[in-house]
Amino acid sequence: MLEVGAIWAFTSTTMASLMFFWSMYKQFVPYQVRNYLEKTLKKYLDKFFGTTSNFVCIKFPEYTGEGLSKSRAYDDIRNYLSSRSTARAKRLKAKESINSKSLVLCLDDKEAVVDVFQGVKVVWSLFVEDKENQSVSKVGRYLTLSFDNHHREMITETYIDHVLREGKEIALKNRERKLYTNNSRLDYISMRDGRWSSVPFTHPATFETLAMDLDKKEDIKKDLIKFTKGKDYYRKVAKPWKRGYLLYGPPGTGKSTMISAMANFLEYDVYDLELTTVKDNAELKKLILDTKGKSIVVIEDIDCSLDLTEHRKKKKEDDEDEEEKKEAENLKRQRAQKESNVTLSGLLNAIDGLWSACSDEKIIVFTTNFVDNLDPALIRRGRMDYHIEMSYCRFEAFKVLAKNYLENESHDLYGEIGRLLEEVDVSPADVAENLMPKSDEDDADICLRRLVKSLEEEKKKKAEREARMKKKKAEKKEKKEIQKKVNGAEENGKKI
Repeated sequence: MLEVGAIWAFTSTTMASLMFFWSMYKQFVPYQVRNYLEKTLKKYLDKFFGTTSNFVCIKFPEYTGEGLSKSRAYDDIRNYLSSRSTARAKRLKAKESINSKSLVLCLDDKEAVVDVFQGVKVVWSLFVEDKENQSVSKVGRYLTLSFDNHHREMITETYIDHVLREGKEIALKNRERKLYTNNSRLDYISMRDGRWSSVPFTHPATFETLAMDLDKKEDIKKDLIKFTKGKDYYRKVAKPWKRGYLLYGPPGTGKSTMISAMANFLEYDVYDLELTTVKDNAELKKLILDTKGKSIVVIEDIDCSLDLTEHRKKKKEDDEDEEEKKEAENLKRQRAQKESNVTLSGLLNAIDGLWSACSDEKIIVFTTNFVDNLDPALIRRGRMDYHIEMSYCRFEAFKVLAKNYLENESHDLYGEIGRLLEEVDVSPADVAENLMPKSDEDDADICLRRLVKSLEEEKKKKAEREARMKKKKAEKKEKKEIQKKVNGAEENGKKI
């Protein structure tokens, strides 16, 4: 017993001494020196154990290429390890997301965790790598997977695929849905963080709150559900797993709201693609490649985004003197730097060519106020598969708005409102503005009467417009009759 007590006393003293020297080392040795010493020690230990052991290491860096692109494999592995790290790792990092129900715990830097797959133990480690002499100010991290060489085939052919697949499923379950916009090519600071910037997608629109005919909404929902379940079908018919929707109609009819309702219904991210900031066709393809699956890529007001037929040519004045010519050339050069060179063929190839098959489960949405202005090649079936007309507000859409804004499903004025909505063309946005209470004293009765008054005024304006048009037609007809008589008289005079 005495010997055992002596051993424990020696061990305790030794550990206490080591802890003391370790704390003194961290306190008084500069960080740069410690970093160098630890790197050197690690290098020699890795070299020693690498030559004397049968272990294999695979490295998964956080950034690929030139350090500008985030590795999706790295993110999937981190997601997979988060479920293992919670129970097994000693040091964890907590990440908070606005839309998450709780904190997400993941492996901390310079920490390791053991995983077991089909009875085989592997070790995952997370390291921080200093990026020296690099223009991009990012701290690079990398994961290493260590395992016995005897299990190389199983690890490389089965385990890694299992980890990536599980990581993707965890990411979809815990993800915070995003609204993306493409960075301007002139914004070099934001471009360092990638081609897309994002904010949390928090738009509350749903199909239940969307002012639209009920049967039409149900048809759209059924089409969306069919698309999400169509992976095998699209592969069978040899088509990329994507679908195009064209939303067209007057301003204020809910095209943007429809996009938000679709995104919330499917739980997809949204990529708002601003074509005017895209330099050329090559950059457009890269942007499309950088979008992920389970997303909606939106180009709003596509008829106004670019001249997708040909670029306008500027005329030159022959009588310009030398100074005016130089000034004109400078202005032209500046305009060319700002002007997008995306062409119609480039857009078609990006959304529906070979590049469109590079990521699955994607929806493309175009919106326009003037569908007749679009090139037929842009909106043909097979490219824009489903054409949805966003029309003026009718009685079914009004009832949805009344329930949303007033929590009211019946009123004595409903009959008169329904009759007026069939006689005049007003957008759901105009109806919603009249239904919205303007003060605490405004109840459902006041708001509905305000809507009736607005619709009656619109009916009066419509009657006045029709009367003016009728008068113009009558005047035009009368002028034609007079001109016809004059021409007849002149013809008779020539014959005499």
